[in-house]
Order: sequence, then C-alpha cells, then structure tokens
Amino acid sequence: MYEIQKNVTRLDNGQPTFFLDLSEAKEVKRKFGKNRLNVFSPNRDSEKIIYYLDREPEVLLYEIKCSNELRHQDILGTMYSLNISKEMYGDIILNDGRYFIYILKLFQNYFEMNFTKVRNSKIELIELDLDYLKDYERAYEELELIVSSERIDTIVSHLSGTSRAVIKEKVKDKEILLNNELLKNLSYTLKENDTFSIRKIGKFKYIGIIKTTKSGNHIVKILKYI
Repeated sequence: MYEIQKNVTRLDNGQPTFFLDLSEAKEVKRKFGKNRLNVFSPNRDSEKIIYYLDREPEVLLYEIKCSNELRHQDILGTMYSLNISKEMYGDIILNDGRYFIYILKLFQNYFEMNFTKVRNSKIELIELDLDYLKDYERAYEELELIVSSERIDTIVSHLSGTSRAVIKEKVKDKEILLNNELLKNLSYTLKENDTFSIRKIGKFKYIGIIKTTKSGNHIVKILKYI
C-alpha cells in the first residue's frame, strides 16, 4: 500500500510520519520494524498518531469558534471539500460545545487561509498550546450486536436499522466514512479500532468479537461516540 510505504520511507530518511490512524500505525510499525519508534499522541485518547525517531513532529492545535452548532461530520466535510488529505490533520474533537483540531505545521498557511467556513457558517481559528487537551478522554456508549459477519455493511445495517440495499444508497450519497475516508468497499471486514461514521446516526469505534454463538453468529462490541 502506497500510503504505508510512504511513511516507512519517511522514517528511513529520519523524518516523522504523517498522521496515521491506528490501523495504519500498526502496519507502518510492522513494516519498519528495525528501530524502537517514538509515538506522538496529542492526548491520551488520540485516534491518530505520528511515529518518529529523533526528529519530533511539528503539530499545532486550533480551536474552531463558530456562532452556530457544528457536528464532527460538518468539519470533516469541509476538510474534504478543501482537498486536505487526512494525513495532514489529527483528531477532530468536540468537547462541551467547543471544537478542536490538530494539524501538521507544514500546511498551516494553507489551512488558515482556506479553512474559513464550515457549512456556510463563518469560523474563527484560535491557536492553542499543544498540551491544552492532553488529559482529554472521549465518552462512549458501549454497544453489543449479534451479527453474521464483521463486514461493514452488516454492522451498519444493524446500527441504522436498514437493509443492505439502503446502505448501498448511503454509500452512493457519501453518508458513510471509514477511518475518516469515504466508504467505497461494502464488503470490508472491520478490524480492531476501526472508526466509522453514519450520517445522522453517529460515529463509532469497532472493538471486535467478544463471543461466537452456537449458531455461528458473532457478538461484537462497538463504542458509540457521545
């Protein structure tokens, strides 16, 4: 996979990786595998991290101020509309009615010049000390589902209470994200710590199978973001 190899090459050259989701991080660590890697994790519950050797990454934290209420997918959708690659930014955090985002310093100028609106609402960017959210922990609701497989269309169908045919339409309408990217492969098998979002339903983290029933179905654990 190009994205994985690109980050391994950066480490080979003494550079930090870009932001990695947890599944990408596991693969980069496996492929690099010859040195102890340092981990940059913005807070204790970060879902995107950076690996580095000696040269620490340059990361900035911004608060996004807006007079209107925003959703995680609104901010994420704006990033997509600006063609900002997911490797350039870390976690988007909604906490007590406030909105935060981590970015790589290398694209600070582009971000500040272009990230001026979210869902047609004007915003203001306030740069904060990087440690401002170091003790932040997400709140989750624990869910357990009985499913026939770990395929994402099966899981999303159960969570949304709709058929797989409806899920296909949701994918066509760009309503489902997997690990911060638009879902394209409905047969994708979810892995531990994968995150996915369903428009108007919420964001989830997949934990995995906790039990297999006598009939061959699986009881899976999923965390829903609160």
